[in-house]
Amino acid sequence: MRRPNELTPREAWHRYLDGRRTEITDETASTYHYRLKLFVEWCEENEVETVSELTGWILDQYESARSGEGVAATTLHNEMETLQSFVEYLERIEAVDDGLANRVNIPDIPSDERSRETKLEADRALALIRHYRTSEQAGSRNHALLEVAWHTGARLGGIRALDLRDFDAGEQTLEFVHRPETDTPLKNKRKGERIVGIRDGVATALKRYIQSERWDKHDDHGRQPLFSSLQGRASTNTMRAWMYTATFPCNRGPCPHGHEPETCEFRSHTHASKCPSSRAPHHVRTGSITWHQDRGVPREVTSERVNASQNVIDRYYDKATKRERMELRRRPHLEKLEIE
Repeated sequence: MRRPNELTPREAWHRYLDGRRTEITDETASTYHYRLKLFVEWCEENEVETVSELTGWILDQYESARSGEGVAATTLHNEMETLQSFVEYLERIEAVDDGLANRVNIPDIPSDERSRETKLEADRALALIRHYRTSEQAGSRNHALLEVAWHTGARLGGIRALDLRDFDAGEQTLEFVHRPETDTPLKNKRKGERIVGIRDGVATALKRYIQSERWDKHDDHGRQPLFSSLQGRASTNTMRAWMYTATFPCNRGPCPHGHEPETCEFRSHTHASKCPSSRAPHHVRTGSITWHQDRGVPREVTSERVNASQNVIDRYYDKATKRERMELRRRPHLEKLEIE
């Protein structure tokens, strides 16, 4: 019988991912796949033939090689965290020496640098939404998508998972349901399931979208996606491109970069992300969570709505500056401290 320490890095990489697929989402698995793929390819280039050859020195050399390629500090931090988890797996199956995982150096970076500073600013988001509501674009897919993303703070995967039946127009709610067996898992699985209330404007936008612009399509499992494409349920990449398009500044006014919409290459589906002012779903989520906090929504309510712990919100998503926190959140409470 072949011993575990005889596995090649590539074989061990595939065994590790295969074993974790039942406990992580496809998106997370894809991230781990890419991070470890870089390590495996480096091992092969440097003639590391079996995992038994891995040492603290080799792991340190890999970190130095990645750092020398100019990757961002946050990227290197995340890659080394994933590598440490992989080495812990190798320890568990007795393919490497115990304690090797402790020799994986994870670069320490300030907590405020661990998340993206880019977000869709509240003033931009609200200006776009007001424009959509009062223009001929009211009820468009762009309009409905931005309304839902901004008011729920949901992840892209959660929005993609929504079915037509998950929108209750009468109660004005959206229900997020974990359905992994039909290709729409939620990041936190059953713990990510929730019902989120929405305001009149959001519900109105969704009703108009459903009546006028939504493609009446079923996905491969016979379900009716809320945000459908001609093929059925839109892919993650398609949904991401839609969000970039929905946040174009030229949707409501002149281009701030001097381009003409008729000739601007960023207006195409494949180049939408290159517009300097368009925003990805994660940036919309970050801006939304900050906005919830700024509007005085209790932290526990925000946590429930966006399906993230209060610690995670504080650490990764709440991007208000110190002055913004004082002006928008604390100054109103100063009245309570008045003596006279």
